[in-house]
Formats: sequence, structure tokens, C-alpha cells
Amino acid sequence: MFRRSSAGSSGSTAEESSPTQSQEAPAKNKRPAEAGKGRPTPKRSEAERGRYQSITGSTTSGRGPSTGSAPRGKMTPEDKARTRSERDKRTTAMRRGEEWALGPRDRGPIRKLARDYVDSHRRPSEYYMYVLIVLLVALLSRSKALNTYVSPFVLVLIVVVVIDAYFIRRALFKLAAERYPNESTRGMTTYAVMRALQIRRFRTPAPRLKPGDKF
Repeated sequence: MFRRSSAGSSGSTAEESSPTQSQEAPAKNKRPAEAGKGRPTPKRSEAERGRYQSITGSTTSGRGPSTGSAPRGKMTPEDKARTRSERDKRTTAMRRGEEWALGPRDRGPIRKLARDYVDSHRRPSEYYMYVLIVLLVALLSRSKALNTYVSPFVLVLIVVVVIDAYFIRRALFKLAAERYPNESTRGMTTYAVMRALQIRRFRTPAPRLKPGDKF
């Protein structure tokens, strides 16, 4: 009885396990990479070639398909000459005060009004930089006689600049209310005072009016 039962059980076990073994046989014959992903692992050269190619088909250098123009970062002499010419043209236009070439700080009718007002007047603040140079020389000389006068002179200079800034502000607000009542005057006083403190020949945009001219 034991032999029959064991034989029967072994036969039934063999019959039950045979379909599973037949299904697992192909999987065992495959390599581990193919069995897990369903496809063979690509070679390293093929993987790197696909990795370094972008979606649009361009290379990793950032240059697109050939369009007949010079690659980015490699300008031809003609491109350099054209860029230099455009830059010089813009600088010249900015010096003349043309609106299209000005930066955000200098644009607008209010800023133009402030420039013209400051440039059409001789102001004490215009000599501020010259006085600073003299004071710097006096400090570097280490002369006790000169140093005794430097501190009081600096205080007087500050008072003069503050008073001049007050007059600039009052005159500009009056002109802006008359000529441009709907324009914002925010930052106008600071812009005008800083321009007044600069030496006339170094002002940018360059003055288009001379002292005494009406505008």
C-alpha cells in the first residue's frame, strides 16, 4: 500500500508540476538581464550614444542643426565688427540722450526735465568733486595746519550741498507740476542732485544745454 500511494503521489506531483516546469524552462534558459527586462542589456557604447543625444537631435554642445550661421561662441570677424558697430552706435546715441538708447534710470520726460534743469544752471554742487580732491590732498599731506581746517570745511560743504538740493527740489517740483502734471516724480530729486554733483564733462547723458540756456 505504501508503494502504491507513494507512486501515485509521486505521479500526481509530477503531473501537477510538469506544466509549471515547462513554463519556467524558457525563463531559466534566458540570461538574467533578458528575463528581468524582456530585452537584452544594450552595450555601453550604444547607451552613451543615446544618452548624449538630445530630444531635438542636437549634440550636447548646445548647437542646433546646421543653419549656415556660425556656431554659438565662435563669432566670425564680420559678426564681431557688426557687434562692435552696434555697441558704439548705442553708446553714441545714449550720450546724445536719445530715448531708445537710454537705460531705465534715465528714461522718461521727468528725468529729461531734471537733466535739462541741472545742466542749464551753474550750481555750487557742481564743484563738489573738485573740493573733495583738494580735501583729500590736504589729508594726505599730514599737515597739522591744514588738517585743523579740513573738518570745519567738510561741514560747510555738506551744508551747501543740502541747501542746493533743497532749491533743486523746489524748482523741479514746480516745473513738473506745470509741464507734466500726470507724470510720477518719484526719485526725481535724487536723480537731479546726483547729476548736479557730477563734473559737467563726465555727465551721462551728456548735457545738451549750456548754463544760461532756456528750455
